[in-house]
Amino acid sequence: MRGWKKAVAAGVLISAAWSLPAKAQSGSPSQPTSQSRDVGHPNSTPTHDDKAVVNGAPGAHALIRATPAIWRVKGAHGTLYLFGTIHIMKPNVEWETGKVKDAFTASDTVYVEVANLDDQAAALPLAAQFGMDMAHPLSTKITKEDVALLDTAAKSMGLPGEAMLEPMQPWLVTMSMSVLPMMKAGYDPASGVDVVLLGEARKAGKKISGFETMEQQLHFVADQPQAEQVARLHEELAGMDKSAAEMSEMMAAWERGDVAKIAALETGELKTKHPEEYKTLVVDRNTKWAATLDDLLKDAGTGTVFVAVGAAHLAGDDSLIELLKKDGWVVARE
Repeated sequence: MRGWKKAVAAGVLISAAWSLPAKAQSGSPSQPTSQSRDVGHPNSTPTHDDKAVVNGAPGAHALIRATPAIWRVKGAHGTLYLFGTIHIMKPNVEWETGKVKDAFTASDTVYVEVANLDDQAAALPLAAQFGMDMAHPLSTKITKEDVALLDTAAKSMGLPGEAMLEPMQPWLVTMSMSVLPMMKAGYDPASGVDVVLLGEARKAGKKISGFETMEQQLHFVADQPQAEQVARLHEELAGMDKSAAEMSEMMAAWERGDVAKIAALETGELKTKHPEEYKTLVVDRNTKWAATLDDLLKDAGTGTVFVAVGAAHLAGDDSLIELLKKDGWVVARE
């Protein structure tokens, strides 16, 4: 589904996508008022536009207590914890459970997709380098119908219109159009799980390592042929009315630790409809990351490592979980 790049695509893609057009937005998502609501039971399905009456004030968002999945892998000498993340999050989701906190506290090293994914100073020049094409306006690459759809969508999100997106490559417009509605709905890149964990790791003085660099991740989308970029943008524009429901469904699955549902939502359709993209974004990357983790598990110098990557990388037949099992490691859900 289109949600792959929205909810669990690499954090730097989101960072790069929303940074440029976000400056044109007026205002920012309001901060929620808290009221607890547990969602840990497999049969509970939270609705993210639910409202609660808090302290007598209707319209305040309830605090959602999530129970996301976490796994432990015991190596020859050290231990790995595997935690699936969401790169953009509503501030009213409380996801640091006791199990997550204990695993993170015990770890001396934290592995994430990109070690500096929250560095806007580094992301913006790369977004401009890979995502801007001043010589070839967007309207010369997409149909008149999509220009009209884009203009309407941009204005609905508080942007001046399609004209401000003219210098952008189709892939960056697609990312912008997927992220901005989420921000309007209250999702915040600054509340993303990876960003929060990175801040906590730095504060605690933990070693931080990344599987990839910002530039590597941007190449995954920027290197797509123009025809594919245009097709993805058309898909995004045609399905924007479904975006909120798709994101809510994905978030609900993650919050209750429903890994099978995450696999069905985030990798199933991508694997079926876009097998080459699935191989690039999921299979090839998971294979490389699994090799790195296999080496860590065999290394006598490895202590306790907390691995935080997009949730879809830990779901499905080609997940890091399954690859580590194939390498002979016992992966136990906490």
